[in-house]
Amino acid sequence: MHKVSTGFIYFFGALGGLLFGYDTGVISGAILFIQKQMHLGAWQQGWVVSSVLLGAILGAAIIGPSSDRYGRRKLLLLSAVIFLIGALGSAFSPEFWSLIIFRVILGMAVGAASALIPTYLAELAPADKRGTVASLFQLMVMSGILLAYITNYSFSGLYTGWRWMLGFATIPAALLFFGGLILPESPRFLVKSGRVDEAREVLDTMNGHNSTIVNREIRQIKEQAGVVSGGWPELFSKMVRPSLTIGVGLAIFQQVMGCNTVLYYAPTIFTDVGFGVSAALLAHIGIGIFNVIVTAVAVTIMDKIDRKKMLIIGSVGMGISLFVMSMGMKFSGGSQTAAIISVIALTVYIAFFSATWGPVMWVMIGEVFPLNIRGLGNSFASVINWTANMIVSLTFPSLLDFFGTGSLFIGYGVLCFLSIWFVHKMVFETRNRSLEDIEATLREKAGEEDVPGLSTAQK
Repeated sequence: MHKVSTGFIYFFGALGGLLFGYDTGVISGAILFIQKQMHLGAWQQGWVVSSVLLGAILGAAIIGPSSDRYGRRKLLLLSAVIFLIGALGSAFSPEFWSLIIFRVILGMAVGAASALIPTYLAELAPADKRGTVASLFQLMVMSGILLAYITNYSFSGLYTGWRWMLGFATIPAALLFFGGLILPESPRFLVKSGRVDEAREVLDTMNGHNSTIVNREIRQIKEQAGVVSGGWPELFSKMVRPSLTIGVGLAIFQQVMGCNTVLYYAPTIFTDVGFGVSAALLAHIGIGIFNVIVTAVAVTIMDKIDRKKMLIIGSVGMGISLFVMSMGMKFSGGSQTAAIISVIALTVYIAFFSATWGPVMWVMIGEVFPLNIRGLGNSFASVINWTANMIVSLTFPSLLDFFGTGSLFIGYGVLCFLSIWFVHKMVFETRNRSLEDIEATLREKAGEEDVPGLSTAQK
C-alpha cells in the first residue's frame, strides 16, 4: 500500500460525493439558459433535469454490484472516468438529444458514487469513527451543491454560461481519478480476495498502527469472508431481511419527506413568497452555505449520538418545520411576516435534514449488509433511493399545481411523522459496532422470529 495519510484517503474516498452534489445541483441554474437557447418545451426541460436521475438508477444498479467482484477502488476510478465523459459531453452538446444522452451517462457516475462510496468508507473506517467518516460523503454532496449554486451565479452573465456550468465538473472528476490512483483497496475486499497481507497493511494505517485491533479485525473479516459470495437469493433471504428493510425504508423515506424538492425548488419557493429573482438566487447560495455548515456539525457528532435517535429527532424537526412553512405560505400573499416565517421554517427544515436524514441514511446503508453482498445490498438501496427521488421530482410540479404549495408540504410533513414509526420499529442500532459484529448478530438471529429487530439491548 502507498504510504498516504488517513486524511488523504478519507478526502479522496468521499470526493465522488462532491461530483454527486454538483451534477445534481448545477442543472437548477443551467436549465434557465438551456431552455432559451435550445427552445425547449416543458416536457423537454423535465427530461434535461431528470435524465441524471434515470442514469443514477442505471449506475447504481450496474456498477454498484460489480464492486463485490472487482473491488471498490477500481469501480471508483471507473466512475471518475464516466464523470469526466458525462461532464465534457454535456458541456459540448449541440442539441437536445445529445445533451440527454450525456446527462444519462453523467447520472450513471452519480448513481455509482452513491452505491460505492458509503460502502468503501464504512469498510475503511474503525468502528468508533465509522459514522464520522462515512458521513463525509454527505458533507461532500452538500459542498458540491453549494459549488453548483456559486458556479451558476458566476456564469449567469455569459450567453454560453450553461456550458461552463456543466463543464466545470471536469475539474473535480480529474481530481477524483488521480487521487483514486493512490487510494488503497477496501481491506474487506482484499481479505475476501485472499490478499490478507495487503489488508493488514491498510488496516494498520487506518487504525493508527494498533496491532491488537488490526489482528482482531483480520480474524473477524476472515470468518465473514469464508461465506460464499451471495447474490439476489441471499439479498432477499431471511437473514438479510432486517438489513434490506432498513436499506429500502430509509432510502424511500429520505426522499418522500420532500428533501430534494425543497433543495431544488428553494428559489421558486422564495419567489412565491415575494422575493425577487436575484434575491432568490443569492438566498439559494446562503442556504447552500448553511447546509454545508450544518452537515459539518453532523459529521462531528455522528459517533456520539445513536443513529436511531438522530433520525427520530430529524423527523420531528422536519415535520414541524414543514407544517409551519405550509401555514406561512398560505398567508404569505398578503403578509410580509408570513413570508419571513416561511423562509425561516424552510431554513430550519434544511438544517434538520442536513444534520440527520441526509448523512445518516448513507452511513447506515453502508453498514447494515453482510460482507458477501454488501456491494449488491448498498446498490439495491441506492437504486430505490434514486427511483424515489425521480418519482418525487417528476410529480412535484403537477402536485404543486393541484394542491398548492401550502397543502403539498403538509403532506410531506405527515410522511416525516410516519418515518418515526418506521425508525422505532424497523431500524436496529449500528453505532460503535464493527461491521463483523453487525453481521454476526444477523446470522445469529436469522433462525428466530423476532427479526427485523435485534436483541433488546441493540434496539
